[in-house]
Amino acid sequence: MAIHMPRIIKKSSTTKDVPKGHCAVYVGEEQKKRFVIPISFLSQPLFQDLLSQAEEEFGFNHPMGGLTIPCKEDVFINLTSRLRN
Repeated sequence: MAIHMPRIIKKSSTTKDVPKGHCAVYVGEEQKKRFVIPISFLSQPLFQDLLSQAEEEFGFNHPMGGLTIPCKEDVFINLTSRLRN
């Protein structure tokens, strides 16, 4: 069985690194990493669960300046890889 690695751009540093149709999110419980994801993920029920958690923890005041998702990085990668299939 082959391991499918998701096409996620890690540690983008500027808005120029975000392709059209994508958005940057910050993921992690303590150390935040920046990921670039397709905008289409935002409408998926699994991803909306993560957004609800972010809303509960941060409201609309995200300390990183962008959308911050308070979950473990491996959980986020697992979820986004399922959304790609």
